[in-house]
Amino acid sequence: MPWDGDDLAGKMEETLERQQAAVDARANKSTGSAEDRARIARLESLRLSRSRIMGQLSRATVPAHRTMLERALQAIDDQMSEQQ
Repeated sequence: MPWDGDDLAGKMEETLERQQAAVDARANKSTGSAEDRARIARLESLRLSRSRIMGQLSRATVPAHRTMLERALQAIDDQMSEQQ
């Protein structure tokens, strides 16, 4: 999968929008069930992992490493979609 700067920028923008929506939701819901809190914590963990991988991907130069990071990023995106 070749690197596409526009695609990467679009994904980053989507992520920021999701993060802002989550922050807004947390501000509106000061309390929630244990299940909701666990889901939010899981999403936050996935966001942090995604952010870390995006940083690594921006610096990666070895094609095999880039491929591995792209696959990890896709796996995280899939998990985030399932959680929401």
